[in-house]
Amino acid sequence: MIAQLTDAMQQTQALIQRVRRINAHFQHVDLGIEEQLGDIKPGQSLLVRQTQDWQPYLREQWWPVRIAPNLVVVERPGHIKYEPGEFISVLGPVGSFFRFRRSLRHVLLIAYDTPPTPLLSMIPLLIANQTSLTLVLLGEAAAYQTDHLAGQVEVIHGGADLEWEHRIMTVGLADQVFAVARPDDEIRRFGDIWRMFAELRADIRKNYLFGVFQSIQPCGAGVCQACMIRLKQGTALTCVEGPTLDLSQVQL
Repeated sequence: MIAQLTDAMQQTQALIQRVRRINAHFQHVDLGIEEQLGDIKPGQSLLVRQTQDWQPYLREQWWPVRIAPNLVVVERPGHIKYEPGEFISVLGPVGSFFRFRRSLRHVLLIAYDTPPTPLLSMIPLLIANQTSLTLVLLGEAAAYQTDHLAGQVEVIHGGADLEWEHRIMTVGLADQVFAVARPDDEIRRFGDIWRMFAELRADIRKNYLFGVFQSIQPCGAGVCQACMIRLKQGTALTCVEGPTLDLSQVQL
């Protein structure tokens, strides 16, 4: 399984075509991609090194927010300088794509103490399929400015205590939920989210509540096993079996 996924991942170059600031803290970088990366799907990411020379640092994980033919738009912190015309070294696509139920009416996205960037690539796809969307920004994520998001996305702000207005209704309407949490203590935060849903719902079935993990990925190919997550039965490597994992199967 790991060998097959490793074969699907390619190392290539991408051209920075355009850089534009979207709010006070983030910018969007347009990457012209080669044919090898043309099959990247929402939910997958890229491992990037800006310099072409070898250096003893891990590649950075870049999350696409929009995918088009020969173009990937990634969201990056606003304080980092990128120059149009610069080539970067890219390894990808990394991980598996988002998996949705066949019949979806409403999807709930949750960002807990971290920007919602890893979740944003699914928005154009779901809007095109006429699926309604709610994005809940909790704790530190509430500072994320959302003016650049599509108007069809309902945005709700909440506190670090996982409380927000009309929470019971929001959870009750969701056919699927995807959450992202600050990486320094993902398991604890995903556990908080799980317990909150367990209080509000009689049963959390499989393929309903997912965590999108942002584990450090030294290799991106399942070899180093640095991104291993303990499941109730076995383990999972987020770089090949993730980053999106069903929280009903994760050992929280």
